[in-house]
Amino acid sequence: MTGATGHLEEILNGQFSGKVAIVTGAGSGIGLATAKAFVAAGARVAVAEISEKAGAEAARAINAAGGEAIFVKTDVSNATSVAELVDRTVSAFGRLDFAVNNAGIDPELVPEATWDEATFDRIIGVNLKGVFLCMKYELAWMANHGGGAIVNVASIAGISGVGNKPSYTASKHGVVGMTKSAALQYARRGIRINALCPGGVDTPIADDNHQGNPAAMAAMNNAHPLGRIGTPDEMAAGALYLCSTGASFMTGQQLVLDGGLTAG
Repeated sequence: MTGATGHLEEILNGQFSGKVAIVTGAGSGIGLATAKAFVAAGARVAVAEISEKAGAEAARAINAAGGEAIFVKTDVSNATSVAELVDRTVSAFGRLDFAVNNAGIDPELVPEATWDEATFDRIIGVNLKGVFLCMKYELAWMANHGGGAIVNVASIAGISGVGNKPSYTASKHGVVGMTKSAALQYARRGIRINALCPGGVDTPIADDNHQGNPAAMAAMNNAHPLGRIGTPDEMAAGALYLCSTGASFMTGQQLVLDGGLTAG
């Protein structure tokens, strides 16, 4: 199967062959690109997605192209659902080596932050509690089966403030903090845990944020020193790097892929 990120299989030299990865939010955007990249590099993948239509289609497309994937309908904010995800992955593939906890939402789209309690609860439930629950069950398996690598998808909102998005910013700061804490706790148990912090990326969430407004899209591109937002494939390459032996001495860190946005 040819990879969405180009020559990943050659770059990674087949080191993921026979390995197994969970990718949450894998029905579109960064998650879908990451699931495809893992398969291109030789891994088998559990596509975890709350949308049955998107998740089933993602797994179908991977299998049709010669990869090996299962779809597990998953609500990352629900402990029973996440526990089932890990159980079904191990039952299907016999192991779990990598996890990319990518599922997230960003519904704070109004020009003025409204500090709405229901929106806060929803964002924290998916973006932060979701990562907490995924790590809880992933770590429980990995710690007793030789270790592994986990990537939590945060955001530049996890390392700096984003105006008008207080709940989203809080959730992503929480992801970065939780990543650091878990990395310290599990470093001696053979599990590396890092955060991926994208800037603007061409995903459905970005589409929602600029709402089809060409001026808003141009402003988003121009805000990045490289003159454009990133692609899902570029983020997937970062996630696979963090899982690879190339990052074997890296844990508890943030890999920022933002086209220079936070460099100033």
